[in-house]
Amino acid sequence: MKSFQSIFFLSLLLSLTNCAKQSAPQGGPRDEDPPQLLEADPVDQSLNTKPEEINLIFDEYIKLDNPSKNIIITPRLNKDEIVTTALKNTLNIKLNQDLEENTTYVFNFQKSVQDFSEGNPAENLKLVFSTGPTIDSLEVTGSINYYFPERRTEYKNVIVGLYPENDTTDLFTASPYYISQVDTAGNYKITNIKNGRYRAYAWNDENNSLKAEYKSEQNDFILDTLDINENIAGLNFNLSLSDLTPLRLLRSSYSNGSYDFILNKNPIEISLENEELGQSIFYTKEDKRIKLFSDKVREDSLSYQINLIDSVGNKVDTLIWAKFPENNRKPDELTTSTNAGKNFIDTLRATFTFSRPIVEINTDSLFIPIDSTTRIAIKEEMFYFKDSLMRNILEFKIPLTDSTKIESFVITAADSTFKDIQGQYNEKAITANYKKIRPETLADLIQGTIIDASGPFIVQLLDSKGNLYRELFIDEGNTYQFDKVEAGSYQIRVIEDKNGNHRWDPSNFFENRQAEKVYYYQDTETKSKSIVIRGGWTNEGIDIYPSKSTGVEVKKPVENPQ
Repeated sequence: MKSFQSIFFLSLLLSLTNCAKQSAPQGGPRDEDPPQLLEADPVDQSLNTKPEEINLIFDEYIKLDNPSKNIIITPRLNKDEIVTTALKNTLNIKLNQDLEENTTYVFNFQKSVQDFSEGNPAENLKLVFSTGPTIDSLEVTGSINYYFPERRTEYKNVIVGLYPENDTTDLFTASPYYISQVDTAGNYKITNIKNGRYRAYAWNDENNSLKAEYKSEQNDFILDTLDINENIAGLNFNLSLSDLTPLRLLRSSYSNGSYDFILNKNPIEISLENEELGQSIFYTKEDKRIKLFSDKVREDSLSYQINLIDSVGNKVDTLIWAKFPENNRKPDELTTSTNAGKNFIDTLRATFTFSRPIVEINTDSLFIPIDSTTRIAIKEEMFYFKDSLMRNILEFKIPLTDSTKIESFVITAADSTFKDIQGQYNEKAITANYKKIRPETLADLIQGTIIDASGPFIVQLLDSKGNLYRELFIDEGNTYQFDKVEAGSYQIRVIEDKNGNHRWDPSNFFENRQAEKVYYYQDTETKSKSIVIRGGWTNEGIDIYPSKSTGVEVKKPVENPQ
């Protein structure tokens, strides 16, 4: 009996002990308080100190979020040598390198230090100390803009950097001496700068290398060296892409009926010289490829002078010898693409693009059907080749009167309508649909002035998807207008076409040439770039103000009231 009682009381004791055991509380309020700094070694604003390591102690356990990217250190240190660890409530940074004499160092931790449980980042965490007797205090501030912004503009990877004038590196070869991360509003501040002369750059550092990739990362630069002997406010940048890769002809060879030139990038200007070009020899251009075609076999080589220019002004100027031997392979199928789906008002404008130059067109099988018994014949005066040296882009300009009651029109080319230079025909019928718009659904006018800017201008009307809807060139003056515009939502983009070549020119860092300026209409009150157009409306006074230019912003003098 005593044994049974002993077992009973022992079981009861164990049960009570288990009930009394502590466990993590369930639920409760979420910890939203960021870590608070308790101690720092060295102390913030310390003078005459050269620490080998840095220690920060917080009021709670911490963790780090990508410290190599998110901890901004100025002036430049070799981040590959730095070892950063978080243990309990302490952040330790081993520098593993010598610091410069009489230099102010800034460690901006941004959101890299977070509490361990909820990830709340420490706020405004920055450590400043000097290896000399004074703290450098000069500042540079400004903003970032994109010339061709995405639908959702982000600045999370954009950095601004300063390089000493005598530094042999730049944004493409090394990280900056002074650096700042751009905030979510597109603004930046570089602090604690030493008096001196610097070169300034900004770029979208997508790969987090702290260097710019001139082929894939948007960037901008200040043309002149900055003399920083006082604070500079309003140093602004406009980012855009500029592929500075040298233009190269990689190889050339004959391939199944064409002699091909293979390039490393697309040129924007092509000049070929040969006395038979445009008569019996034609060419086409595809992605990074120029293809020569001949209407007959040529065993002897012919010379071609080739002059190419890319978007940043790089050139290729060379002489190529090409021949067209007998080819027993069957030519590839002739293919066609069209701009079907476009709307028009009174003149149908269509484009057919072929894979090879066209040498014959059978107009008897080229028409627009109206009904089962009626068709509109497309005559020779209604089409032309965009480039007579290429003959692969066919443009249609077909007037259609109001007496035609239908709204949808289908350009139809029966099979064997088009014959290419290799004797191939289109094997299937080609159809392309276009829609005629009723005049009453159109806006009568969009008109305005480009304020405080000088041309020439390229003014572009963009549709709701950002595609080019219409474009005009203004050689003189600063007023623009678009007539007969479809109802919808649009943006207006302006390019200051300074060299008058009717295209936007990107920057060329190696030639110290900035990109041509680009900006958009923006409502002065709502800041919206969209313009809603309705049928029958006249939209006047749509004035466009330029965005901030790259460089130090010049403030307009305030006029004194009379």
